[in-house]
Amino acid sequence: MQINGKVYRTIWVENNIVKIIDQTKLPHQFIIKDLKTVKDSINAIKTMEVRGAPLIGATAAYGLVLSIIEKNDQSFLKRSSEDLIASRPTAINLKWAIDRMMKKLSGINSNEILKIALEEAKKIVEEDVKFCKNIGVNGLRIIEGIANKKKDTVNILTHCNAGWLATIDWGTATSPIYHAHQKGIKVHVWVDETRPRNQGANLTSYELNEEGIPNTIITDNTGGILMQRGQVDMCIVGTDRTLSNGDVCNKIGTYLKALSAKDNNVPFYVALPSSTIDWSIKDHKQIPIEERNSEELSHVEGVDENNKIKKVRIYPQKSKSLNLAFDVTPAKLVTGLITEKGICEASEKGLKGLFK
Repeated sequence: MQINGKVYRTIWVENNIVKIIDQTKLPHQFIIKDLKTVKDSINAIKTMEVRGAPLIGATAAYGLVLSIIEKNDQSFLKRSSEDLIASRPTAINLKWAIDRMMKKLSGINSNEILKIALEEAKKIVEEDVKFCKNIGVNGLRIIEGIANKKKDTVNILTHCNAGWLATIDWGTATSPIYHAHQKGIKVHVWVDETRPRNQGANLTSYELNEEGIPNTIITDNTGGILMQRGQVDMCIVGTDRTLSNGDVCNKIGTYLKALSAKDNNVPFYVALPSSTIDWSIKDHKQIPIEERNSEELSHVEGVDENNKIKKVRIYPQKSKSLNLAFDVTPAKLVTGLITEKGICEASEKGLKGLFK
């Protein structure tokens, strides 16, 4: 996708150095950052310089490549894999990518290991681009159906950032929107601000602006009244982990949007690549829900009159706060899952029908 008219992906390699877009500086500054060691990759994931389940997985895969460049040793590689998995607990793509890489690399002590690691990491990246593009093609049918009935602009509400900045290219929830826009369908996106890190305001609106797609930022609590007023035709969100029974773990606040959608008969779709499906857990209570630093709530970042990024406190000094990063939307509230293989109901039967 594009930034300032130039095509980018979110992660790439030049001369054995991994390049990323530092998303903590967007939308105010566009900075390309180098990852040279496995610790750099871990730090990028922890501090959310990269974020979004698919991109976290790709960064972890390249982290193992950097581990091999740093020290071609199986014990160091294993320790690196464990440290990467521990860097963020909720997004299943991270462990999926590490397990896939280690399956290829464990026990290999020859100089070929770096070549094998690079090839596998690149496969993970290219697969994600293909999956996200196919998600867009499949989800486009839903938007086309609404547009044909409505004969007017299709209003879509999304939460957090499940755009190309969260993947490698195209995005998950945004991919159908980009495909609709490229096909000439009039779309408008209601962008949830998504406190506390404001990924909607800082990232989703930013990338939609770069692609010329009309959008409006709203506070996280505005979606309900817009649905009551008939100003939302569909909701589409991403996911960090979807269980085989169709339960969806996504950015905190997704559950409340799904409840509002259900109450107002607004279709609520979740877009995901198969790498985000957790086939092992049957009970959503087993999902590790990340609790992040409370400073993300008590402080906000912005630019001052000199265009410099500053952080300021907005809570009372003595106040406590709880910063849970994710919640779970039960399958019964999900209209359908949009995957690279098609659209299915949010259930074990639906998922297994696509992924045998």
